[in-house]
Amino acid sequence: MAYFSEFTYLAASILFIFGLKALSHPDTARRGMNLAAFGMLLAIIGTLVRHEILRYDWIIAGLVIGSAIGAAMSIWMPMTAMPERTALSHSFGALAASLVGISEYYRHGAELGAFKMTAIGFEVMFGGITVTGSIMAFAKLSELVRGSPITYKGQNILNVSLFVVTAVIFITLIFLPGSSALFYTMVGLSFLFGILLVLPIGAADMPVVMSLMNSYAGLASAATGFALSNNVLIIAGTLDGFSGFILSILMCKAMNRSINNVLFGAFGAEASGTATQTEGVMREVSTEDVAVQMAYARQVVFVPGYGMATAQAQHVVRELAELLEARGVTVKYAIHPVAGRMPGHMNVLLAEANVPYSSLYELEQINSEFPTTDVAIVIGANDVVNPDARDNPQSPIAGMPILEVDRAHSVVVLKRGRGKGFSGLENPLFFKPNTGMLYGDAKSSLSSLTHAVQQA
Repeated sequence: MAYFSEFTYLAASILFIFGLKALSHPDTARRGMNLAAFGMLLAIIGTLVRHEILRYDWIIAGLVIGSAIGAAMSIWMPMTAMPERTALSHSFGALAASLVGISEYYRHGAELGAFKMTAIGFEVMFGGITVTGSIMAFAKLSELVRGSPITYKGQNILNVSLFVVTAVIFITLIFLPGSSALFYTMVGLSFLFGILLVLPIGAADMPVVMSLMNSYAGLASAATGFALSNNVLIIAGTLDGFSGFILSILMCKAMNRSINNVLFGAFGAEASGTATQTEGVMREVSTEDVAVQMAYARQVVFVPGYGMATAQAQHVVRELAELLEARGVTVKYAIHPVAGRMPGHMNVLLAEANVPYSSLYELEQINSEFPTTDVAIVIGANDVVNPDARDNPQSPIAGMPILEVDRAHSVVVLKRGRGKGFSGLENPLFFKPNTGMLYGDAKSSLSSLTHAVQQA
């Protein structure tokens, strides 16, 4: 059975690698998820047959409870709540790693050698940070806690000091593993640091937070593998950890900001940045006027944002697009890499509505087409279409790559009201003469547009 277990671990590791590779493109993403899920099933089977297991009652209970929670989350949580579900998944995975580390220390304590103590300390420290950091991200995304940064005087100094103290305790434990008081102090400080780390980060930066928490959870799992001498945990955790870190770097690049600025810059706080001096007025337009523009356009580009997610409007967008295509209008979707509250958020929602992948265009592909686009429909997006990033060097988002919708012949912005959105920045796009504001719930507005286009 030992050989069988190692064989399943090897097969699972291969499936994880191929699954991760397949996730790099929308056309193969579904297959990648299936490969990774089957790999996880093999890893569980390989673990259940190991000779170290003496009794199965607690294991079976864990499988039943975990499966029930996972099934409930996947069945009843809507696709629009995918960021919140992902945050909870990160928290659960990190909690499992933390509990394994605490259990190993409780059982062996002073008997642990330097190597195992390093692995256990690492998994507990980063696991604890991920547990509470992910829960805080969930709370912000669910609006249980306000999405804008929560700051106070000396916050960054406190956070850095707290992390340094935690790291010093971790290093001390490597040489004095029998100091149980220090170990449990480190555990508590790790959980506290996770909360304080995410507290000053605004909802506009959640894509980076999500990928960073994913990285931490993976590194904690890899450390668990070293603590338990489990090869599949080492491989899977390392893949998860480093891919999450690379994704965090890419997300920061997409916003033209550093990780330090994301973690400690409190972007989105009311006092941050230079106020934009806007000229003109927000011009409100009617559903009928917009419907006529779209019905007789040559090309229409939809630009989805978080507003589409909150309104659960992705299916109505697809219905409207099909109606326009039936009239001979070319319809495309412009996707910004940090639109929404998690990496790939808009892709996931549009895939749920069966929007073909061939209609999705990344920022670099679609920007050159806006000058020849008749109508650009912005659905609840703000920063990713803010021309200040391109035109105002003093703006907090200066240099951030944007979707240049302002270059389209006509821009229609679907928005609930006149608020500034999660980032707290004014958007000059809303005041431009070629921009019309269509206020109201995005789903209702799109439904009305669909009906009006049918009558046009």
